[in-house]
Amino acid sequence: MRSYEAALHTRGFSPIAGVDEAGRGACAGPLVVAAVVLGTSPLLRGVADSKSLTARARAQLFDVIFEHASAVAVVIIEPDEIDDLGVHRADLEGMRRALARLDVSANYAITDGYPIEGLPIPSLAVWKGDQVCASVAAASIIAKVTRDRIMVQLDASYPEYGFASHKGYVTAAHKAALANVGPSQVHRYSFAPVSAAAALHNQTKSSILS
Repeated sequence: MRSYEAALHTRGFSPIAGVDEAGRGACAGPLVVAAVVLGTSPLLRGVADSKSLTARARAQLFDVIFEHASAVAVVIIEPDEIDDLGVHRADLEGMRRALARLDVSANYAITDGYPIEGLPIPSLAVWKGDQVCASVAAASIIAKVTRDRIMVQLDASYPEYGFASHKGYVTAAHKAALANVGPSQVHRYSFAPVSAAAALHNQTKSSILS
């Protein structure tokens, strides 16, 4: 998992930050972006792509990463900003902010899938980077666990949508809830399932927020 980082290190690039997001494809809730500079602790060797881990394993590694990584930064992009920027631009902006917030200044960044424009340091976009780069996998775990916990909290405020189970992604149950009660303040109105439900209920984003 550390082959990319090792190759960059031999070329003089260090520290190296991995960056990843969670919630890009959801139609409700925030987009969460994390940046991680891994340390040398042997406890970090179990880091793997968050999607390949159980929820329990992710939660355990979340604590290990925060305790033993050299630096961790988390950025939360709320639905309003996602609607204003578009999800792709919001994703890139979140990555830039996360790198800027690291306590340890990275001099190279590895991102999952998408290159980041406007960085003051060189970067490499790796397709499925969370599966092959340890630092990106660590960022994936931090982003996913953070976002999942937010969605569980939102479920308490909006129980009719079932956020705790589907985490804001488009499922049959989520679409049915949207059709029944319309969207909430935490839905992304720029996403088709949400805008369709809003039209069905004669709702606008401004009317929900007012």
